[in-house]
Amino acid sequence: MKGEVTFVQWKKSFVAAVSLVVTASLLTACSGGGSKDTAANAPVANEFVIGGNFELSGGQATFGKAAVNGAKMVFDKVNAEGGINGKKIKFVVLDNKSEATESTNVATKLINSEKAVAILGCTTSGDTLGMVQLAMDKKIPVLSTSATNPKVTVDENTKKTNDFIFRACFIDPFQGTVMANFTLNNLKLNTAAVLTDNQAPYSKGLAQFFKESFAKGGGEIVADEGYVTGDQDFKATLTKIRGKNPDVLYVPGYYEEVGKIVKQARELGMTMPIMGGDGWDSPKLTEIAGAAALNNTFFSNHYSSEDTDPLVVDFVKRYKELYGDVPDSMAVLGYDGALIMVDALKRAGEPNAVKIKEALAATKDVQTVTGKISYDEQHNPIKAAAIIEMKDGKQTFKDKVAPK
Repeated sequence: MKGEVTFVQWKKSFVAAVSLVVTASLLTACSGGGSKDTAANAPVANEFVIGGNFELSGGQATFGKAAVNGAKMVFDKVNAEGGINGKKIKFVVLDNKSEATESTNVATKLINSEKAVAILGCTTSGDTLGMVQLAMDKKIPVLSTSATNPKVTVDENTKKTNDFIFRACFIDPFQGTVMANFTLNNLKLNTAAVLTDNQAPYSKGLAQFFKESFAKGGGEIVADEGYVTGDQDFKATLTKIRGKNPDVLYVPGYYEEVGKIVKQARELGMTMPIMGGDGWDSPKLTEIAGAAALNNTFFSNHYSSEDTDPLVVDFVKRYKELYGDVPDSMAVLGYDGALIMVDALKRAGEPNAVKIKEALAATKDVQTVTGKISYDEQHNPIKAAAIIEMKDGKQTFKDKVAPK
């Protein structure tokens, strides 16, 4: 199965991550760290401590593990080549358990105890939002690998850019528009039903932008239903949607629930195309839904492992050699996020959080697997999206859409 992680492979990766945490904890204890609760306080002068706030357990565990794998490839290579100005990167990874409240706790530990001068993560919008205010207050830069909700980098109330928060991915308005236009212009379908996870900021944001773009393009939303994270039985809601006879069903959720929704929809005889966003991208999706049920489904993503771009081909080859699996989008965004971070560390020149923040804000044409990255005024990268079609349980590259 594409991207599937065996228990032995996962165990090796997870043990390595835990070892990083243990090593960092011992070094902190020896130096008397954690006694003060100030921002980038007393960073170790001869190293860059980069915190990793990731989902290593819970509902989005495959996301976090893949992102950590990708990031480690970059940091390990930099360290093997002598570091940055002679300073090594210490990547301290902690598990936020796929929970926003735990993400806040993890960020607190990384800043206060581990003396992180920057944080990489989280993978989801909800978990990232859980540490945004803390990072802003402590003046520690955060670079989320894959949080696509616009609220991550822009304050919802003031509409001002959160100056210490960045991301390595495109955002929901672009992703939602891409899928709405693909439905109308490529599939030539004009009516849609939307099924949203009302507990997930990611899902709500993506649903909103899909609906707006679909209506603007001349389509009609005939059903707009919801569920919450953790739901198991969707048949009553799906039966209601079936009664509206939509041309397409748009489900911008995460793979755990999406897999069940697709499976149950097919069991109810719903044969229309089912579509979604990058939250679908996990090897667990096929395991949950079944390969046959996923035929005639599409989702927007950050890249395709089938892309023939030499940078993609090289990354996929090296990732498979290290981990034995085809990298999903979370892995490539972990890798790209680390590349962006390293570029900023080099320009900052020293483990100083404010200088790293300023360097991140000035990011220009950094070459990553998913393209050259420059930030706009809201700290969002300008980049293309891939359209993925599922065929017999495998992802196939359908199209690539650049921002207009």
